[in-house]
Amino acid sequence: MSGLIFIGSLLGAMGIGIPIAFALMLSAVAMMLLMGNLDAQILAQRLVNGADSYPLMAIPFFLIAGELMNAGGLSRRIVNVALALFGHIRGGLGYVVIGTGLLMASLSGSAIADTATLAVMLIPLMRDAGYTMGRASGLMAATGIIAPVIPPSVGFIILGVTANISIVGLFLAGIVPGVLMGLSLVVTWWIVSRKETSAVQPKLPRRDIPKAILTAGWALMLPVIILVGLRFGIFTPTEAGVVAAAYALFVGMVVYRELTPRLLFDALLDAGRMTAVIMLLVAASVVTGFMMTIASLPAQLVTLLSPFIDMPILLMAMIVLAIFVIGMVLDFAPSITILVPILMPLVTAAGIDPIYFGVMFIMTAAVGMITPPVGTVLNTVCGISKVSMGSALRGVWPFLLAEMVLIVLLVLFPALVTVPAGWFH
Repeated sequence: MSGLIFIGSLLGAMGIGIPIAFALMLSAVAMMLLMGNLDAQILAQRLVNGADSYPLMAIPFFLIAGELMNAGGLSRRIVNVALALFGHIRGGLGYVVIGTGLLMASLSGSAIADTATLAVMLIPLMRDAGYTMGRASGLMAATGIIAPVIPPSVGFIILGVTANISIVGLFLAGIVPGVLMGLSLVVTWWIVSRKETSAVQPKLPRRDIPKAILTAGWALMLPVIILVGLRFGIFTPTEAGVVAAAYALFVGMVVYRELTPRLLFDALLDAGRMTAVIMLLVAASVVTGFMMTIASLPAQLVTLLSPFIDMPILLMAMIVLAIFVIGMVLDFAPSITILVPILMPLVTAAGIDPIYFGVMFIMTAAVGMITPPVGTVLNTVCGISKVSMGSALRGVWPFLLAEMVLIVLLVLFPALVTVPAGWFH
């Protein structure tokens, strides 16, 4: 009964247009009323405690780093490197999108921010070169969702805090799956781009390629600094966010000298807005998660799926399917904060590696960002490229299929996701 009350109140509140964070709190109140223990003080305490977390401080710093890289010219120089390497080959701008997306994913960890940056810079080039805009928009959206999988990832931070999983472990385990997502897009683009009749970019003289790489050297060093620092324990994920933000600020203002006080203010304002949305969602989900635990919903789910606990691959396949379906109607952060507390006891009972589960959860939930009816990343690209949602959906489906095939392979071969335990302890 408590499960029906939770789902009904949550979906009902969302259905009448209440923002998800407040819908989560209303569902918690509904469960309190059902159990006869409504207490406004508990709600307030849990809400404050939900946002009062040291690891969560990494989120605003990584978002600030991403905004500063865009405003300070770091992102543009990364695009120029990709153009120099791949722009002159057939379908080259598509490979530029994928290559740039992988690099930018290792800098900010925000799918929407990375996708918007890619679209603003590359959509005009692809339109002028004669690319099919629906297909180009689909590729850009499918590339943008790699950002939550490759470290540093805002999604991994939220999941690690929610499930009490090593964030460094999640970061390191996400590298190979994130690169594989990029390779799956490369193969798919190679197949579909043979039908393109687009023009290619002029080939740069060979001597100019090292110059383009050298110019972007400061930007390309940031992911190296973050990964090396995390791998050798020089700083924590939260401190890595501070390092990334400080580095982007220094390079943008002192080295490239493109980050003006006005641009700095706008970047901090945008990062603050995104942080407020994410932190409110996390705090509200803590309240809901507390009430779900009191109502024994996780235990009920474990009991329901107990016949599959001895078959981890089949159980993981069912979990992935559930995340995919729910991700089609729920946005990225709420999917994490609602589902993870329910699924973790089941994962633990089945003996599934929590790091592996976390990476698979983020990959599958990220795919929901390019599927209707929510599809926030796909909507972002459509708004920038001025193409209809129908056209973008026709363009994205080959790339969506490729990423889903990859997820199925990782369900069957979980060793591709794991990393040696000594790497993150």
